[in-house]
Amino acid sequence: MSFAVVEIAGKQFQVREQEELEVPKLHNEVGESVVFDRVLLLSEDGETHVGMPTVEKAKVAASILQHGRYKKITVFKKKRRKDYKKTVGHRQDYSVIKIDSISVE
Repeated sequence: MSFAVVEIAGKQFQVREQEELEVPKLHNEVGESVVFDRVLLLSEDGETHVGMPTVEKAKVAASILQHGRYKKITVFKKKRRKDYKKTVGHRQDYSVIKIDSISVE
């Protein structure tokens, strides 16, 4: 079973074909296909290719299924005895993608 380690939006993900995963939000429309060429490691048929820094001519094609936002988290800051308190909420955007193919040209 082949897999690849791909850099998407500055983060590394281990991906396999036909796998769905949540990545930081991509600025493409739902249904569009995206090609990632920053493949850091590629393993297929028992052979492993490690990039320095990337594997030459390796590409991972994916399609965007949906966009969303994670559950809100609360960030609370306090300095004791200084009468300082601050509460901030944050929701991170994400995209759900499906890996269509992993290929080396």
